[in-house]
Amino acid sequence: VQLQASGGGLVQAGGSLRLSCAASGRTVSSYGMGWFRQAPGKEREFVAAIRSSGDRTYYADSVKGRLTISRDNAKNTMYLQMNMLKPEDTAVYYCAAGSGGPHDYEYGSWGQGTQVTVSS
Repeated sequence: VQLQASGGGLVQAGGSLRLSCAASGRTVSSYGMGWFRQAPGKEREFVAAIRSSGDRTYYADSVKGRLTISRDNAKNTMYLQMNMLKPEDTAVYYCAAGSGGPHDYEYGSWGQGTQVTVSS
């Protein structure tokens, strides 16, 4: 499966962005999906994940209450609604398809990443 992340950009602190992850090549309805991010000089970290049916979601403590993961299996697309953004959310955001857990080794397919920059 190929994944294409989009929707990143430059936003002021407190603002919002909506990231999308469009899948192609095969349906992802049977896959868990997740978002990870990597800031300059830091390791890639888990952000959020959603099970294949969409009935279970998981979040990193640092984003709970501000970011919301969702999916539309009919469109083969996953989303990350990002509200109340902070400068520390600045990173390249990657989407992935796999088990839907919080570890990057649980995912076999990755998108190319989209840059999110939050100015103070």
